[in-house]
Amino acid sequence: MRYISTRGELPPQHFCDVLLMGLAPDGGLVMPEHYPQIDDATLAQWRQLSYADLAFEIMRLFITDINEKDLKQLVHKTYTAEIFGSTDITPVRSLNDGIIIQALSNGPTLAFKDMAMQFLGNIFEYVLEKKSAQLNILGATSGDTGSAAEYAMRGKKGINVFMLSPNGKMSAFQRAQMYSLQDKNIYNIAVEGLFDDCQDIVKAVQNDAQFKNTYKIGTVNSINWARIVAQVVYYFKGYLASTNNNQEKVSFCVPSGNFGNICAGHIAKQMGLPIDRLIVATNENDVLDEFFKTGHYTPRGTDKTYITSSPSMDISKASNFERFIFDLSGKNPEKIKTLWKQVDAKTGFNYAEKLDSIHNQFGFTSGKSTHADRLKTIAQVYAQDKQLIDPHTADGVKVAREVRKPNEKIICLETALAIKFEETIKEAIDSSVHIPVPTPLEGIEQLPQKVSIIQNDANLVKSFIQNALAS
Repeated sequence: MRYISTRGELPPQHFCDVLLMGLAPDGGLVMPEHYPQIDDATLAQWRQLSYADLAFEIMRLFITDINEKDLKQLVHKTYTAEIFGSTDITPVRSLNDGIIIQALSNGPTLAFKDMAMQFLGNIFEYVLEKKSAQLNILGATSGDTGSAAEYAMRGKKGINVFMLSPNGKMSAFQRAQMYSLQDKNIYNIAVEGLFDDCQDIVKAVQNDAQFKNTYKIGTVNSINWARIVAQVVYYFKGYLASTNNNQEKVSFCVPSGNFGNICAGHIAKQMGLPIDRLIVATNENDVLDEFFKTGHYTPRGTDKTYITSSPSMDISKASNFERFIFDLSGKNPEKIKTLWKQVDAKTGFNYAEKLDSIHNQFGFTSGKSTHADRLKTIAQVYAQDKQLIDPHTADGVKVAREVRKPNEKIICLETALAIKFEETIKEAIDSSVHIPVPTPLEGIEQLPQKVSIIQNDANLVKSFIQNALAS
C-alpha cells in the first residue's frame, strides 16, 4: 500500500514515511492509492476475532512496510483490557428506543480519541527507534485530542509534544487532564483564541518547510493518517457486535467537528462494510450540516464560531473534510486545489451538483443539535435508561432520533464519559446527581497545572518550540 496527497504533488510513499509527515509537502492530506476491499467471506471470518486481532487484520492492509509480527505485537500491546477496561474494548449497549451506543471512552482519558492515540504512541516510538530519529509533535485540541495525545506520548523515547488549546474554552476536567501532566516531554500552550485559531497555527507551522524539517515537526491531529486507520477498526467492530449476519445493514451517527471520526466511517463503507448511512451530527457550529443539506461549504471565522456546551465540536473549519471531497471529486487533485483556494480566501465553495452522490452513493446525511436539545436528550436518556451520556454523545443521539428511518439500526459513537462535562450534566439532570469518576482520575482538578499562555501568533509558537528544545 502506498500513499498520495489530495493535492497531487506527493510521489507515492510508504506508510512509515507518511506516519511522521502530518500535512503533505504540497499542503494536502495523505490518502491511500486505493481502499482495500473486504468480501463477505472475510467479514464472516472476522466475526469471531478479538478487538486486537481485528485491528491487526485491518491495519495490515494499510501498513505494508512494517513486519507483520512486529505490527501484531504493537496492536496487541495497545488494545488490552488493562488500558480500555474490558476485553470488549468498545462494548455496545442499547437505549430504550433501540438506538445503539458504542462505548469508545474507556481509555486513559475517557474519550474516543484514546482509541487511535494509544496506537499512535506505540507505533511512533517503534518507527522512530527504527529510524534513529526524533519527533516533535505539534497539535491542536478543542478538548479531547490533547489529553489523549499527551497520555499516549508521555515518557515515549524520542518524542516531545507541544499541544495548543484555546485558552479558557475547554471544560475544567479537560484542562486538568492536560495541564496536570508534569512530564518533561509534554508542553501545554493555551492560545488566546478559539480552536480554529490553534488549528490554523498548526497548519502554518506545517507549511513552513524549513522550520518543519529543522525541528522535526509532526502531528497527531486527525489529519495524521495513522489515526484514521486506527479509527476504521471500531466501525467494523461496532457493526459485527450489533448484527448477526452480513446481510444486515447499520447506520452510524457520529458527533462531528473536525470530520476525522466520521471520515474513518466513510473509509470503512468504501472498503465494503455494510453501512447504510453515515449521519453527521453537529452542534450550533453547523457548517458541515449546511454542506450535507445544501452542498455549500462555508467555513466561518472565529468571530462567528459559537462557544457551546459540546466544546470538542466548536469547530468551523473541518481539517479532515478535504479527504472526503477528494473522493467525491473522483480523486481529482486539481479540483481540490481550486476548492481549497476558495476555502483559504474565506468564500468557501458550492458543490451542490454532487448532492445526489453525497446522499446516495456515499450515504451521508446530517442534523444539528443545540444546547437545549442536548440538555433534553441527556435528561431523557437518564430518566428512561438510567445512563449518563456526555453532551457530544447527546448531540448524536438527538440527531439519530430525528433522522431515523423505520427499522433503521443506528449505532451512535460515544464521544466521552459524562464526568468530563460535569457542569452540563448537572444542568440537564440535577445538581445532586453523583457522576462517577474512574479511580485513577479522582481529584485531578485539584492537582498543580503547568501551562503557558500565548497570543494567537504562529511565530510565537515557533519561538516557544525553539526555546523549549534549546533548554
